[in-house]
Amino acid sequence: MENNPVTPSQRRFFLTVMISGISAALAVAAGWPVWRFLAPRKGAGAEEKVGVTRDSVAVGNAYFFNFRGQPAVVLQTRPGTYAAFSAVCTHLGCVVKWQSDKGEFLCPCHAGRFSADGTVLGGPPPKALESLPVALDGDMIFIG
Repeated sequence: MENNPVTPSQRRFFLTVMISGISAALAVAAGWPVWRFLAPRKGAGAEEKVGVTRDSVAVGNAYFFNFRGQPAVVLQTRPGTYAAFSAVCTHLGCVVKWQSDKGEFLCPCHAGRFSADGTVLGGPPPKALESLPVALDGDMIFIG
């Protein structure tokens, strides 16, 4: 049997290939979540709508649901008048709660307050709740 010692240049080449492969795998593993965050969601097109029955939303009350993977809310401010908003606070992303006795939304994280039309009443939120389009068709409310 022949004993072939490995030369330093062969060892260096092998280590370079191994370290490069491991580095590439780590870069892909770290970059994949960033790519998924920045890439548009599948099915988040303009055609996506959510239907809610009018009976689900009493006057002065709110109905929470998921819209495009995020919490949303529809409320009936006056008989036959509906408004829909993202239920995510614009400050830190907490889900707002509807206070029917006060007629306003409250963010439980930092006491941000929003009116029934989504505008900021007080607290740290920098802007109003995102408004969602509402369409009525018979006894259904379509959001989106």
